[in-house]
Amino acid sequence: MDAFRALSDRRLLPVFAVGDATAEAARTAGFASIRSAGGALADLARLLAEAAPGPVLAPGALEPSGDLPTLLAGQIEVRALPVYRSVETGAAAPAGFEAVLVHSPRGGRAVAALAPFAGQAAVAISDAAAKPLTRVSGLEIRVAARPDEAAVLEALGKLAPRV
Repeated sequence: MDAFRALSDRRLLPVFAVGDATAEAARTAGFASIRSAGGALADLARLLAEAAPGPVLAPGALEPSGDLPTLLAGQIEVRALPVYRSVETGAAAPAGFEAVLVHSPRGGRAVAALAPFAGQAAVAISDAAAKPLTRVSGLEIRVAARPDEAAVLEALGKLAPRV
């Protein structure tokens, strides 16, 4: 939201956000008409299809973690506007960790590249974020019940302690 806010001072158009944090950032940025899908891209697609707002501007990552146009299957035109890109640091994983939290497919690919793992766990925010990890042996993978931070932390709390 910050990247888009810096590019445009228009605040009259409705905002459809994937999650509640982005919806709150839109409120803070001065948008008045905001709807949140609660954290899942598929739910955002359904929300947009129901609202039928016409062409949708989708500011986001240069390499998005999901495919909104495919989910909408031609129901609504989606005009992508890349406003940021994620960059992997190339840093090595620190020693002594028990679990890693994965919030996107790109993050899952980065974690998988750090393999091998023995006795560690990964908690992913979604099936899509977990998918790249399935090729890694020795890594216990849990997927959050909902695509939000609270559910990720709940899943983390349910892991057995590693001694």
